[in-house]
Amino acid sequence: MKRLPGMSSIETSCDQAAGHFTATHWSQVLQAARDQSPQAATALDKLCRTYWFPLYAFVRRQGYGVADAQDLTQEFFARFLKKNFLASVDREKGKFRSFLLAAMKHFLANEWDRLKAEKRGGRQQFISIDGQETEQRYQLEPASDENPEQIFDRRWALTVLDQALGRLKEQYAADGKEAQFGQLKRFLSNEANEKAYATAAVQLQMTPGAVTVAVHRLRQHYRNCLRAEIAQTVSSPGDLDDEMRHLFGVVNQ
Repeated sequence: MKRLPGMSSIETSCDQAAGHFTATHWSQVLQAARDQSPQAATALDKLCRTYWFPLYAFVRRQGYGVADAQDLTQEFFARFLKKNFLASVDREKGKFRSFLLAAMKHFLANEWDRLKAEKRGGRQQFISIDGQETEQRYQLEPASDENPEQIFDRRWALTVLDQALGRLKEQYAADGKEAQFGQLKRFLSNEANEKAYATAAVQLQMTPGAVTVAVHRLRQHYRNCLRAEIAQTVSSPGDLDDEMRHLFGVVNQ
């Protein structure tokens, strides 16, 4: 989409993606799985990096220790990124989240005994991950009775939300509105009252009415960025809507 005069970076990115379902990372991976194209490899690498921590949290919640969980997650992705791994993937498996979790369950059921027999540290790392930082993140997880699948879904949802927020921040910064974003982002998750709007208006040298409009637009852009992020992990518009409903269901639990 060509950027027309007067259009902002936000309007030519997230909003465009929300209105037009184009080729996604996951659909590119599926389409090029047999060709092993560089584009598919790049797209798959991005998806794997996104899902590393949700899967690590899933493995830890299964009861594995820190070192074993790190080894298992790393080995899983090493196998996943190997040539021809995706050659037999069913084109109808449209949700990367569901496919990846099923693949990890299969891996744990079939490879744990063999992996235990290998000498730790001798395998090539396909994805460079700070294991200590990853475990620190896991230790910050709130105490709960969530099962492994539930913690995977929650970490997936929070990861997607964070990525959408980062994408939105970049777009506001590109339009010279970084200060506005910094003041208004808290209204994405909290309902604002007149006092809060008035305080933001003073900080931004805007009228309370203008702040109200800006918050409404921010929320709309954020939702569109969220749709754009999720769209990278599905292969059809129907799956996109399903994943949006699933994400909000997880977040609102």
